[in-house]
Amino acid sequence: MKSTSLPTSVLEFLGDIKENNNREWFTANKGRYQETHGYFKDFAEALVEEMSHYDEIESHKVYRIYRDIRFSKDKTPYKTHFSGHMVRATKLRRGGYYFHIEPGNSMVGGGFWNPNSPDLKRIREEIAADDQPLRKILGDKDFVKTFGTLHGDQVKSAPKGYKKDHPAIDLLRYKQFLLSHTFTDQEITSKDLAKKMAEVFHTMRPFFDYMSEVLTTDANGVPIV
Repeated sequence: MKSTSLPTSVLEFLGDIKENNNREWFTANKGRYQETHGYFKDFAEALVEEMSHYDEIESHKVYRIYRDIRFSKDKTPYKTHFSGHMVRATKLRRGGYYFHIEPGNSMVGGGFWNPNSPDLKRIREEIAADDQPLRKILGDKDFVKTFGTLHGDQVKSAPKGYKKDHPAIDLLRYKQFLLSHTFTDQEITSKDLAKKMAEVFHTMRPFFDYMSEVLTTDANGVPIV
């Protein structure tokens, strides 16, 4: 059965595994993991269903708790959070939705984590030609209230091909384009969490729609998809 909220046992388990991140403890508490991860998977289904009011979701994924430690200095075997991702439908809809449950650090986010070179070039090309449409989205009152500012890695001065004094240099510096909104532990275990998260994702839509239009057209606005 789909659940639109999460029980406190989910946060309790994640808090405990943070304090006991070893295989012995996990083996002894695997039943708790299976139960709480099951709650999270049910919640993910409810969130996808709620998102149908605001966007077309092609697929979703709930991530495993096991960490890939092969190339990491941190050898703790388990993540201390549950997380998932939703993919927007068709090549015309770019961007994805991420949701993350962790005691004291729960959030939802979205955007463009590491756009490939052609995509980043096209985004910068559009911003350089006319930055006002993006600034209008980023400056919207509800948008600012929900996400604050745009986040992501930036080049230190100016990307290749652009002058340091370009009027849109503050936006052109971005290499990543990320949005996030945090939730308190109390909010995570409140009723209608799925609805609240979906509403946050809905506020993200104008940004995604802008990026989708840019990335599916050339500099003259001609569709390339």
